[in-house]
Amino acid sequence: MKEEIKQSKFRSEFQKTIINIYYTNSSLFSKFQDLLSEYKLTGQQYNILRILRGQFPETASIGTIKERMLDKNSDITRIIDRLIIKQLAERKNSISDRRVAEIKITKKG
Repeated sequence: MKEEIKQSKFRSEFQKTIINIYYTNSSLFSKFQDLLSEYKLTGQQYNILRILRGQFPETASIGTIKERMLDKNSDITRIIDRLIIKQLAERKNSISDRRVAEIKITKKG
């Protein structure tokens, strides 16, 4: 890591550990993004598909998806709209409460 970030001295072992964790996270995230780009997906889209797959064959409300998201600041509705356009998910209105949208992963998803 020292060679990669061009830093040989650290203030403490704690700082060195934190920078190492950050560097490792960044490296793994970059590789993950490269993998997802082959499928024209973002990390947030993948996360939603992962949640929907776990719910399958049941649907998940947007609230349920939001609770389970790793990135809590995501615009869930916009991301779901993109998954629907890509035919990776589908949206249906709840029969019991028309204000609630039920999301389900498609076979393609």
